[in-house]
Amino acid sequence: MPVKVAIFEDNAQFLEALSILVNGLPDLELTGAYSNTSDIVVNLKTRTPDVVLMDIGIAPIDGISATRLIVEKFPVVRIIIQTIFEDDDKVFAAICAGASGYILKSCLPGAFRTSITEIAAGGSPISPSIAGKILHLFRDHFSKARLTEDYNLTKREKEILKFLVEGCSYKIAAHKCGIAHETVKTHIGRIYEKLHVNSVSGAVAKAIRENLT
Repeated sequence: MPVKVAIFEDNAQFLEALSILVNGLPDLELTGAYSNTSDIVVNLKTRTPDVVLMDIGIAPIDGISATRLIVEKFPVVRIIIQTIFEDDDKVFAAICAGASGYILKSCLPGAFRTSITEIAAGGSPISPSIAGKILHLFRDHFSKARLTEDYNLTKREKEILKFLVEGCSYKIAAHKCGIAHETVKTHIGRIYEKLHVNSVSGAVAKAIRENLT
């Protein structure tokens, strides 16, 4: 059975070119070609496709919002975002919205055919340059996640660690917190254990490096 494809693209010439491409391939079937997303739910209900080629900059519902809507209303439909620009924020937003593929409009016609058949088979086709950006985005995301790890520090422990970073002595930290000097020492001992350090300088260095305060 041919893969059923719907296209949403606001550039008339590109929409026509994609329609001709899909119509000309025996393993693909065009279920609809639309220049806007004003009736997207009705369009897809009338002839539900297997794959949607979605222009990220289409209106009145933009491609990312339209992707989110399709995922909600038609969970079996797979979506390939198509765009001119490699915008990092939009790449990440589209994938978070539920897109399963991402292709640049500048790709050769063969790449569109390959992407459609691949996504219909359960794959996630992504243009190489976009794939590089996604890897960078996720590396950055998880790096930031690691940097904001709080090591299960309590509110009081974070407060005392902040004072240490500011150069306060145990006595001053105790005064600022309104607690006993010995209590501060107890908290600092727990801070050392949680941060896997054994000195004030080690705790301060880690706090600064990993943005813990």
